Amino acid sequence: MYVRFWGTRGSLPASVTARQIREKISRAIRSFRSHNLAADEEIEAFIDRDLPFAVRGGYGGNTSCVEIGGGEDCVLCDAGTGIRDFGDAFMHSEKGRSPAVFHLFLSHLHWDHIQGFPFFAPAFLPGEKIHIYGGHADIGQAFDRQQAPPFFPVPFRGLGAMIDFHTLDPERPHRIAGFTVHVFSQNHPGGSYGYSFVREGKKIVYSTDMEHTTEAVEEKYPFVDHFRDADLLIFDAQYPLADAIGPKETWGHSSNLLAVELAVRAGVKRLCLFHSEPTWGDEALDRFLAETRDYLKIQAPSSPLRVDLAYDGLEIAL
Repeated sequence: MYVRFWGTRGSLPASVTARQIREKISRAIRSFRSHNLAADEEIEAFIDRDLPFAVRGGYGGNTSCVEIGGGEDCVLCDAGTGIRDFGDAFMHSEKGRSPAVFHLFLSHLHWDHIQGFPFFAPAFLPGEKIHIYGGHADIGQAFDRQQAPPFFPVPFRGLGAMIDFHTLDPERPHRIAGFTVHVFSQNHPGGSYGYSFVREGKKIVYSTDMEHTTEAVEEKYPFVDHFRDADLLIFDAQYPLADAIGPKETWGHSSNLLAVELAVRAGVKRLCLFHSEPTWGDEALDRFLAETRDYLKIQAPSSPLRVDLAYDGLEIAL
């Protein structure tokens, strides 16, 4: 089983500018000067060893889409712009040669979480089956509206795939695509839902677009149980703490420091910060991750928790 991130930005897509690329090249060349590297292997090793992630790569710009792979069917969380890249990659893979079944779990219906679906290639193909799940009762209407004239040239009802919508009950577990799936309600404008996926003794929690308030410090805070013993917790950490409890309070997102505190309390093995601020460049996100890891060392120095920041293309094996 693995998790692959196809879209990790929050609120809206974030493009890379020509100036940002030039700055990366400039930093790489300056770092290269002090090394006498001739062979291609030496250059590759230098890139991996000596260049920070913000220079040798980047966090990407797609909005939310996460694949949970390893099973026969395809399991996805959210349909932001990242689902277009997933669909294109799928169609060029061996699985794409025959009809497939997709299970798409939605956190909520804000546009950054469904805007990629009109560009999801398998949705246009007869024979493909797509099951779309969520806690909201009007999922189908939202998908229909975003492809209605004048917003998109192909109406939702004109798609070739067989598409079914399912409203999930948070009060009971569900057996879907080989997983035991638990759904839980979250604090976000218009409401959102998180999911835990359990299979073969492994637990993945997808919890984005959730604002944790002062209730998070309570001993019996329910999200500690939702996250309990997760092998991987994907957590909305769009803001630093000063923004989350300051000017952006009630905006529906959480902070990196609270992510660490809740993950430690819940015994999470690996924390992946998600839904990154779209106005931040790669260097700012590198600093954000470093500050988060430093906070873990202060808050829980003996904790085995591993902290990462999701980027488009990151794959985590479980």
